Amino acid sequence: MSSLTDVVFTRHARARRYVIRVTADGVVRVTIPQWGSKREAAAFAERERAWIAKQQRRAEEERAQPKPSEMAGEVARDLRSRAKRALPARVFELAAQHGLTVARVSVRNQRWRWGSCSRAGHICLNWRLMTMPDWVRDYVIIHELMHLKRMDHSLQFWKLVARVCPDYQNARRWLRQHARGVASQHPSGAASEHPSGAASQHPTRYTP
Repeated sequence: MSSLTDVVFTRHARARRYVIRVTADGVVRVTIPQWGSKREAAAFAERERAWIAKQQRRAEEERAQPKPSEMAGEVARDLRSRAKRALPARVFELAAQHGLTVARVSVRNQRWRWGSCSRAGHICLNWRLMTMPDWVRDYVIIHELMHLKRMDHSLQFWKLVARVCPDYQNARRWLRQHARGVASQHPSGAASEHPSGAASQHPTRYTP
């Protein structure tokens, strides 16, 4: 963000706080609550300059990622081959880091989910994870690994995910934005969001 003139300010009657979003094309949008002022919104954006710059770098990297629908057959075959080598290795690496035991890892051509985990410890992953940034791919793997502890999407489950992957909500937003229609069970991402307040939160919704 070179200057505050790059920011789009929008007043929203239902907003209860200042919110910064960085869209997929890198545009910074600041929502102003009905009681707020543009001056305060600009000051908030200035304070969050480092966070904004980080999200814009991510957006730029993500725009460079190939979309599954755009891939030629040869490229897709190469990615599937790489996925069969790289994904199981990464699953076992992360499992070891967190003291978890995985019975088996399969890489499949799943159309409606990014991954799954059985009670027997069998993790299945979608080869299309190879089209994603490493930090998003790791989130999906961690999500499945945490199902080895809890086979649900309860609050306790999400606490486990957050403990291991503090940035998981940004990964979910990435998936919601960039992978719509490829898989519906595991997370996706819209614009990055950063509310005002003492803590830096990145709330989003998960669609199981």
